[in-house]
Amino acid sequence: MHRFKLDLADLATTWFACSPIQEAALSLRMWTHPGYYALQSAAFERLRPAFERLDSALLLSLVGANRWIPDFLTPRPATPWPDFRTELAAVRALPPEQLRTELEQTFLPHHQPLPAVLAAGLADPARLLARIADALEEYWERCLAPAWWPQARAVLEADLVYRSRVLARQGAAALFADLDHRLRWADGILSIDRRWKDWDGEITVDGRGLVLVPTFFARGAITMISNDRPPQISYPARGQAGMARPRPPATPRALERLLGAPKARLLALLAEPGSTTDLAYRLGVTPGAVSQHLAVLHATGLVTRARHGRSVLYSRSALGDELSGAPRRS
Repeated sequence: MHRFKLDLADLATTWFACSPIQEAALSLRMWTHPGYYALQSAAFERLRPAFERLDSALLLSLVGANRWIPDFLTPRPATPWPDFRTELAAVRALPPEQLRTELEQTFLPHHQPLPAVLAAGLADPARLLARIADALEEYWERCLAPAWWPQARAVLEADLVYRSRVLARQGAAALFADLDHRLRWADGILSIDRRWKDWDGEITVDGRGLVLVPTFFARGAITMISNDRPPQISYPARGQAGMARPRPPATPRALERLLGAPKARLLALLAEPGSTTDLAYRLGVTPGAVSQHLAVLHATGLVTRARHGRSVLYSRSALGDELSGAPRRS
């Protein structure tokens, strides 16, 4: 069990961030443990030909049999929306003499030997570190950034909007309870329950801020292996089913006659915040078509919009809830 000690000042400086390099590193689990993240399976199967042309043996070696990944590959975000290259620079900045420790604490505690490609590379840790960073960068540029990340980013943005709403309306206790079943909040201690007996420690946040990061590649709340790392918890992102391009929800026939089928489907999807890109993907239409319908829905007061980072997210308004027959949100 990991325990984070937070006083009132620490609660006030708990914040959310999304990390592209975390998603890149954790997504390597899709290739070693594909059945664990079924909602991403179809998308990653489409990426397989490109992945197999990379330094895939090295990339796969970075994931332990228990799905652990070295801490240095998932540095704590410094801002709510860092870009990939800034985070990759933090990976490259690891002192080479620390690389062995980072790798050994991933594999050895669970009686796993270092994979051969990593063990051999440690003869020249600076070169191995550069090779790892280069492979991760190529993986991002050739596999994730072109097609997967734009949609994933929209889902993560919607998650952050939802979590911020829970925190503002219901407080920290409700937020932690809603993030994941592994989290327990009591008497100033936020605990993560895990089945690994040797994954244990108590971390005093002590003014450093606790960063909460949504991810597609965890089945429950997780944190760093080392207790010496800055406080960070990753948790399963909401809305992941949207990545599979589900069929649009059914809408009442009367609502379709009033608004037209495209606007009625948009209103149904906007029970949760979404960007133009996200909504277009889920409906299988162009972003331009979605923008035109959203402009009408916004002008009539059926949806609201708010800027979050570099994106504009739309949500159903109270009037939109009424018209769509949805239950009122607290």
